[in-house]
Amino acid sequence: MQEKQKIAVFIDADNAPAAKMDLVISELAKYGVVNIRRAYGNWTKSTLKSWEAILHEYAIEPIQQFDMVKGKNAADIKMVIQVMEALYTKKIDVVCLVSSDCDFTPLVTHALSEGKVVIGFGERKAPMPFVNACSKFLYLDEPVSETPKKSSAKKNIKSDTKVINLLRQAIEANEDDDGWARLGPIGSHISNQASFDQRNYGFAKLSSLFKAIDLFETEKTEANGFRVRDKRKKK
Repeated sequence: MQEKQKIAVFIDADNAPAAKMDLVISELAKYGVVNIRRAYGNWTKSTLKSWEAILHEYAIEPIQQFDMVKGKNAADIKMVIQVMEALYTKKIDVVCLVSSDCDFTPLVTHALSEGKVVIGFGERKAPMPFVNACSKFLYLDEPVSETPKKSSAKKNIKSDTKVINLLRQAIEANEDDDGWARLGPIGSHISNQASFDQRNYGFAKLSSLFKAIDLFETEKTEANGFRVRDKRKKK
């Protein structure tokens, strides 16, 4: 039996929605076992009151850090120190950061350089350098839907040149002589080079995203499963 990956979750409570922790824990269960669960903040503040029940429900350890100077959040520094400590003293495979704060970007790149998978969760206000640095980043402020507004979804994705090029490159890297590529290898190729996740565009499955974009041809066969082809290569 394959050994499950060990996961450590570090939550920036000032920059994370407490009500969405069920989504975080559910997603992480796909990767392995969450051995470390910590949330950082000045817990004397009334603004963190919403976290109280969540901490108990998900067995999250609250790490207290008083504000040293008014207007400055010392909890972030405390969190960075303990993440670094965990990298070198705990046998963890996956680091999860729950925050929308771009200041954690160097921490993400360092964890990646140590061979860790870094999964980020935050709101859409999270700056792109932080989002792109993570192995995978999922937004918490929009629900996942299998059937989003198709016209809106297609418009948003088709206008994103970076995403379209990413999809096309993944297909090209795995295509056969006729230009067809199986969905599994496409998804693996994408995850190896970007934090892209179709759920951030409102699609629960990568296949649904491809179906919604008229730049690609899709088909499902018994022999090869779901396949995708760039319409520019259609013979």
